[in-house]
Amino acid sequence: MHLSRRDGALDLLKWLALLSMVLDHLRYIGFSADWLYVPGRLAFPWFCLAMAANLARNGTRKMEWRYLGWLLLFSAVSEIPYRLYIADPDTLNVMPTLALGLLVARGGQDSSSLSRLLAAAALVAATVFSERLMFGFFGVLLPLAMLLVFRHPWYFGLLPSLICLAANQWQVLLESARFGNRVAILGLAICLLAPMLGMFLLRHGRHLQSPPMRRWAYALYPAHFLMLLAVRQVIT
Repeated sequence: MHLSRRDGALDLLKWLALLSMVLDHLRYIGFSADWLYVPGRLAFPWFCLAMAANLARNGTRKMEWRYLGWLLLFSAVSEIPYRLYIADPDTLNVMPTLALGLLVARGGQDSSSLSRLLAAAALVAATVFSERLMFGFFGVLLPLAMLLVFRHPWYFGLLPSLICLAANQWQVLLESARFGNRVAILGLAICLLAPMLGMFLLRHGRHLQSPPMRRWAYALYPAHFLMLLAVRQVIT
């Protein structure tokens, strides 16, 4: 799949991922809204897909250290707002998972010694610190799985679907779904469908126009925690 220099569908995918993330985090604002868990399952796989699309467009050119640097910077910047808003979180914010995922995906794309070494180190870190990473070990693998879809037949789309499900506490979802929990049932469905829905948008939405999402968008991640925290203080 060819991606143009400024792809409207890719920008739209990023905005939709951001929207679904905000909807997911509204569950912690102070009122009962467990159903928001369902659209929230779109956010992480679509951010991973956007990362894979950027890597596919970049090809095997030199690793963009600036890209990794922004992820690492906002991994640190976002942690305090994240912990202020999410009470007693079990994991770090999502940025470290994306940073490790970038290294793994790049290592799968580039055969240079440095890229492969960094990918191996990222996999070791994901294994050792899986319980501290949001979406765990499988979350780190998801960008690579998404990247493979760009270079292989359509049925490779099943791989990121399964990895996305594994990254989303599939045991808990399956157990709840067995007892008829609608949120769990829909959550399972979204985890499986999210990668394919995102790919469908990228393949068939090139004519769409969307405001470009540039590097300033990294700041939206910690900023949205602070904004939601302020709203919670007002309504509670």
